[in-house]
Amino acid sequence: MYIIKNKKAEKVEAVTFAELGFSENDIEELLRCNIDMLCGEEESMLIVGRQVKNEKLGRSDLTAVDNNGSIVLIEIKRDVKDIESRKEAFEFQAIRYAASYATIQSPDELVKTVFAPYIEKYRSEFELGELTSYELGIRKLTEFLEANDAANDFNKKQNIILAASDFDEQTLSAVAWLNYNGVDISCFKLIPYRVNDAIFIDADKILPLAEYDEYYINLLDKTMPTVKRKGTHSRRSLPKIDEMLNWGVVKPGDIIVAKNYGNEATLLENGNVSVNGQELSMQAWLKEIFGWSSIQTYVFAVHKESGKTLSQIRAEYMEKKAEETAKKIIEE
Repeated sequence: MYIIKNKKAEKVEAVTFAELGFSENDIEELLRCNIDMLCGEEESMLIVGRQVKNEKLGRSDLTAVDNNGSIVLIEIKRDVKDIESRKEAFEFQAIRYAASYATIQSPDELVKTVFAPYIEKYRSEFELGELTSYELGIRKLTEFLEANDAANDFNKKQNIILAASDFDEQTLSAVAWLNYNGVDISCFKLIPYRVNDAIFIDADKILPLAEYDEYYINLLDKTMPTVKRKGTHSRRSLPKIDEMLNWGVVKPGDIIVAKNYGNEATLLENGNVSVNGQELSMQAWLKEIFGWSSIQTYVFAVHKESGKTLSQIRAEYMEKKAEETAKKIIEE
């Protein structure tokens, strides 16, 4: 990581969480409140549990449901030493927890055993009103699954996310093998940097490895975004709002509407939105409206003038450019 000062680049060395005085619990709380550090703007996620006990008295760090209806286990370790000092392998621990969640048959069961106790524990973060923790939990989970068209796919899969400042080779080798054999497990490196009084964290997905096709760039047309050859786009390589502004498919001043809610915001030049005079990222604005831990920004942001979601506008532009490039190749 480099800081630019007066056109000169100064290298900033990474530090450890231990040096910063961060405990594993601190990192867990950081991700609980900011899970979009790991899943970004192309995935929706609802945190439903923290430190949930299974029958063997093991505790999973964070539990979530994603936009595919899958239960997601997020396991956190501070540094490599914490991973290596464990009697049980990091990835095997997570697999055991995931296996225990595979027995959950319905949203109702998840709410009763996991989500309702979580809401009760953090009740100051929820607007319960006259509702019980169970009633609010079933309402929020049902709304989340229906909005993401995932009600019929609830818990058909369990996904695992491992997060640490670094990983030992044994863990990475095991995760790579598990991925190869169809287990949905990923590793994120959380690398902290200290710059004066501020702390920066680089969240980098290191496994599973991106396929070659995900980095395919059409050299015949440099305006084309990085896409997969098979017609689908990698979530982590999809163009963002700043590129859409550069394309001219949306413009500063356009009104953006929250899907299904009708709340409006004004798009700004930098890709953020203005809401009642306050500047927010689109992710932060939509998260506040929907009450989710992370949200598919481009799926749930609607361009008022066209009536299309930003995801639809982006896909149409990319398809158009792909067709123009293909036509150019044929003509040549």
